[in-house]
Amino acid sequence: MIIRWLLAALHLVALPVGFTAIWERRQALRSTPDVAGLARVFRADTSWGLAAVVWIATGLLRAFGGYEKPSAYYLHNDLFLLKMTLLAAILLLEIAPMVTLIRWRIVAARGGVPDTSRRGLFAKISTVQAVLILVMVAAATGMARGFDLALP
Repeated sequence: MIIRWLLAALHLVALPVGFTAIWERRQALRSTPDVAGLARVFRADTSWGLAAVVWIATGLLRAFGGYEKPSAYYLHNDLFLLKMTLLAAILLLEIAPMVTLIRWRIVAARGGVPDTSRRGLFAKISTVQAVLILVMVAAATGMARGFDLALP
């Protein structure tokens, strides 16, 4: 019983942390790419990554670890499938920023200045990801109340 509560609490806490982090990364990417600006991008990106790991791990445990409803409930619920589709979109959108920011970190750690010419694109991607998170929340609240889209 307590593990269900803890998993749910961690899952829910990761949401505002992740949302705030992705929004902060967006803001930092839109600012001047100096040393302080890059540090801000890296901090926000790290928070975003950690929140995503907690969010995904607790979500998988809740849906498929036998702690909540049976897995069949989730796999046959259209709102759950929508949430997973949105998560897949967020993760696919994250590939380019993640790879590039890892490269930026390496360059910065070596004392160099990374090519930040794509930061505007990554800020836009972060905006889209933030919106997708909000849609996921809407789907999650519908699921929590027993709704299903009942798509044909």
